[in-house]
Amino acid sequence: MFTGIVQDVGTIAAVEHQAQQSLFVFTTKLDMSTWQVGDSVAVDGCCLTITGFPDAKASLWSATLSPETMRLTRFSQLQESDVVNLEPALRVGDALGGHMVSGHIDDVAEVVSVVDVGEHKQMIFEVPDRLKQYVVVKGSVALNGVSLTINTVENHQFGVNLIPHTLKHTNLGMLQAGHVVNLETDLLGRYVERILDCKSECNTLEKA
Repeated sequence: MFTGIVQDVGTIAAVEHQAQQSLFVFTTKLDMSTWQVGDSVAVDGCCLTITGFPDAKASLWSATLSPETMRLTRFSQLQESDVVNLEPALRVGDALGGHMVSGHIDDVAEVVSVVDVGEHKQMIFEVPDRLKQYVVVKGSVALNGVSLTINTVENHQFGVNLIPHTLKHTNLGMLQAGHVVNLETDLLGRYVERILDCKSECNTLEKA
């Protein structure tokens, strides 16, 4: 689990696309002294498993991405030197500053518009039809792993406000119209939907 509070902006040091998987190597300024193979790190909000340390002294670590991950995320568009948001997995006792983020990306959302409002930016995103019911005003959403509060919702689009700190310390400040971001909707909403569906199915069976 993660909180959606980005701790570092790293870079992609290498990418190798193979027939059934893709190999990525990342850089980070975070302290890697306690990191181990098998640990989880959210990269642009996507939970990846550390598979190796090509050069620990150079703060390099690697991960293997499945075809499913490549299909549902923006990693299929990323190249060497691109920047990514990083957050190590939540540990017991850590502060929960954002919201509970699983690191399981639902799909990508496209940037519709970016408007400067003083030092802030207001951004509008468009989501796939199958996800629009999980986007609610004052609800939470993770975009490239950043926990944000939804300010506006209209059909397939929603708006968020980005403060100067977020713009400076994440890669969201680089976004322009037409770009895509990794989207994870609020986990709680999906559980509520499933519970209601199951209750509806049970009621239907009882009446049959």
